[in-house]
Amino acid sequence: MTVVTPKFGMGASVLRVEDQTFITGRGRYTDDIRAADHLHGYVLRSQIANGSFKVVSTKAAEAAPGVRLVLTGADLKHLGDLKSDVMQRQPDGTKAPTRDIPILCRDRVHYVGDAVAFVVADTRALAQDAAELIEVDYDAEEAAAGTASALDEATPLVWPELKSNRAFTYHVGDKSKSEAAFAKAKHVSKVAFYNNRLVCNYMEARSAIGEWKVSEDRYVLTTGSQGVHSMQYIIAGQVFGIDPKKLRVVTPDVGGGFGPKSFVYREYPLVLEAAKRLGRPVKWTCDRTEHFLTDAQGRDNIVEAQMAMDADGRFLALKVDLIANMGAYVSQYGPFIPYIGVSMTTGVYDIGAIDVSVTGVYTNTCPVDAYRGAGRPEAALLLEKLVDTCARDLGLGYDEIRRRNFVRPEQFPYTTPTGRKYDVGEFEGHMNQAIERADWKSFEKRLKQSAAEGKIRGLGMATYIEACAFAGSEPAHVELNGDGTVTLFIGTQTNGQGHATAYAQFLAEKLNIGIERIKVHQGDTDRLAAGGGTGGSRSIPLGGVSTSRAGEDLAEKIKRIAADELEASAADIELVDGSARIVGTDRSVSFAGIAKAAKKPDDLKGFGEFVQDEATYPNGTHICEVEIDPDTGGTEILRYTIVDDFGATVNPILLAGQVHGGVVQGIGQALTEDSIYSEDGQLLTASFMDYAMPRADNVPSFHFETRNVPSTTNAMGIKGAGEAGTIGSTPAALNAVTDALYRAYGIRHIEMPATPARIWTAITEARSE
Repeated sequence: MTVVTPKFGMGASVLRVEDQTFITGRGRYTDDIRAADHLHGYVLRSQIANGSFKVVSTKAAEAAPGVRLVLTGADLKHLGDLKSDVMQRQPDGTKAPTRDIPILCRDRVHYVGDAVAFVVADTRALAQDAAELIEVDYDAEEAAAGTASALDEATPLVWPELKSNRAFTYHVGDKSKSEAAFAKAKHVSKVAFYNNRLVCNYMEARSAIGEWKVSEDRYVLTTGSQGVHSMQYIIAGQVFGIDPKKLRVVTPDVGGGFGPKSFVYREYPLVLEAAKRLGRPVKWTCDRTEHFLTDAQGRDNIVEAQMAMDADGRFLALKVDLIANMGAYVSQYGPFIPYIGVSMTTGVYDIGAIDVSVTGVYTNTCPVDAYRGAGRPEAALLLEKLVDTCARDLGLGYDEIRRRNFVRPEQFPYTTPTGRKYDVGEFEGHMNQAIERADWKSFEKRLKQSAAEGKIRGLGMATYIEACAFAGSEPAHVELNGDGTVTLFIGTQTNGQGHATAYAQFLAEKLNIGIERIKVHQGDTDRLAAGGGTGGSRSIPLGGVSTSRAGEDLAEKIKRIAADELEASAADIELVDGSARIVGTDRSVSFAGIAKAAKKPDDLKGFGEFVQDEATYPNGTHICEVEIDPDTGGTEILRYTIVDDFGATVNPILLAGQVHGGVVQGIGQALTEDSIYSEDGQLLTASFMDYAMPRADNVPSFHFETRNVPSTTNAMGIKGAGEAGTIGSTPAALNAVTDALYRAYGIRHIEMPATPARIWTAITEARSE
C-alpha cells in the first residue's frame, strides 16, 4: 500500500495561521465588540489601603448627565462573594478560613483599588465623572503592606477578627528524617531572599460585556479568559446561585493571559447585574492603572533555605521556610500556588529528605495568584540559587555540584520526597549539551577580555524541572462540514500561543488536508458543554492528543462512507488532500461529497479524549552570561543558551516562540520588574513610568534547542512547554549576575530585581569595605 505523507503534521515548522489576522489589525478582542445600544461601566475604587467607609450619598452621581445606574454593596446583597476552594490542610488537619472577595465592598476596604461602587452611563467618561460625585466617608487606618513584616506584633491587622495576619500554615516533608540528615552533615549552605512581586501586564487589558437575553431567560458574558467553562461555573454557581445553563460565556481573541486571565473578577458579575437591571448591554474596560492596582499579581515570597551535604558535596536534606503573601483576600487559586512550588522542592536532584514550612499572610495589597509557572518558578529560583551557593561554599564548579546530585537515568521512575513521580529524565545530558553550546570552557578568556575593558563578567546556570499537564483530560470534538472543511471544538483557550495552528497540525496529520481548511473553535459555552481551559501547559499535551484521536476517529468514518460510495473496502481507502480515494487508482470522492453522502450527522463527527493519570515533567538547562559595568551597575546579557527536554516537539516555530517569551518574562523578574508598596499601602509602581518591563535591549538573541526524552506518561510523549522559559530563566539570569559580583568583589547575594542602582550600590559598599 502507498504511504501518503501529510503536508502538515506533528514536528513540522508550520507558520502560524493566526498571524495574518493579528498583524493586519483584524483581531476581534472584547473591547472591539460593539453591542447594540450598549452602555459603559466604571468602578469607583478605594484610595486607601485599609479602613472602614460609608457611602453617604449617590444622589449627585445618579443625577449626573448620562448616568443610568449606580450600584453599591448595599444593592448587591443577593450576590455571593468570590471564593477560593483550595485551602491546604494545616498541621492540625484543619483548613484555615478564607477571606472572600465581595463583588462590591460593604463597609470596609482592604487595599488600594478595592471596589466601592459601580456606575453605568452612556459613555465611560460620563460614568467616571459621575463616580467622582459619590460621597464616601473613609476612616483610614494603618496598613500592613510588607510581606516580611506581616506577622510582626506591631503590624496592623488586615482582618482584626482573625487576631493575626497569618492566613494559613502547612508543612511538607519528614522533619525528623531531615533533622537527622542535618545532624550528620559535613557542610550546610544557606540562602535567604525575597521573590519579588510581579504585575503580569498582558498586552490586552481586561474587558467585559454583560447582556441579559430576555427571550432566552439567561445572561451572556463576553470577556477575555483562559477558559469559559470555569467562568460559567463560578459566576453562575458562586455569585448568582443559578444553573450554569442560565449563563453563556464567550471569549473572542485574547491578547495574553499568563494565569491572571483565568480568574473571575468583580467586574464580570457587575456588568451582568447591571445589564439585567437596565435591559441593555453594559461594557466595562480596564485601563492600565486599574490593571496594576487590581488584576491578580504574582510571586511575592520571603524564603529561607538550607542544604545539608556530605563531605563530597552530595545533598542529604533540604529545609525551607517560606512566607507567601496572599494580599488582602484569598484569590481563586492563591493558597495552592505555593503548594505547587513546594511539590517541586527537590527539582532535578536526588535529595533524601525535606522539611518545608509554608505560611500564608494577609497584607493590604492586591491579591496574589497564579502567574506564568505558578509556583514552579519560585521553586526553581530557590533551589538553583541555593545550589550555586553550595558550589561556592565547597569550591566546586556550578556544573560539577549539579552533576554529583542529579537524579540518574537508572533511578527512573523516580518518586520525590513530595510524592512527584518523574517518569523519565536525562538531566546531565541536557546540561552537558548546554555547556558545549554556551562555550563554557572558554569563559575565562572572555572574563579577561571584560576585565581589560573595565567590566566584570558572570556565568549563571539553572537546571530545572517542572510539573505540568496535570492529571485529567481535555475532550476534542471534530466535524466534517458540507464544504469539505473541518471544524474542531475544544475547551482550551488560546491567549496567543498558536492553538489554531498546533491543533490543525494534529488533524492535518490524520485527515491529510491543508491546515487552512481546518477551523478551531474555543471560547463559547454554547458550542461545547465542558472544558478545562488553558493553564499549566495542558493544552497541547492533553488537548493535542485528544485532537489527534478525534481526527483518527473522523478519518475512519470518512473512509467507511467513501468505501460505500466507491464500492470498495474501507481498508483500501486513503485520504489525500481533502478527498478519499482507492489506493493505487484515481477513483476518489471529495470531503464535500462525503459530507453529502453521510446518512446521519454523527457519521461526520469524530471524538477523542485522552485521560492522563499523572503530570508530565519538562526539564532543561539555561545558561546566561552577563557583563556588568561597575561604574553604572548596568547589566548586559551577552549570551543566553537553552537546551530543553519537552518530550516531543509539535511545531518548532511555536515552541521557540513560547520559550523566548517565557525567558524574557523571567529575565524581567531577575533584572527589572518589581511592585513596590509604600508603608500606607499605596502602589508606587502603578504605571510603566515606574514599573520597568523588560525591553528588547535587555535581552540578546537566544540559542535554543531541544534534547527530548519522550514522556511515558503522555500518549504522544509530549511534556508541555508554555511556562518552562520563565522557570529556567530567572535563576539563570540572577545566578549570572551573582557570579559576576562574587568573582570581582566577593558579593554573595543581591536581591531581585538586580537593577543598575542595586548593583552599583552593592559594588560601592564592597569597594568601601
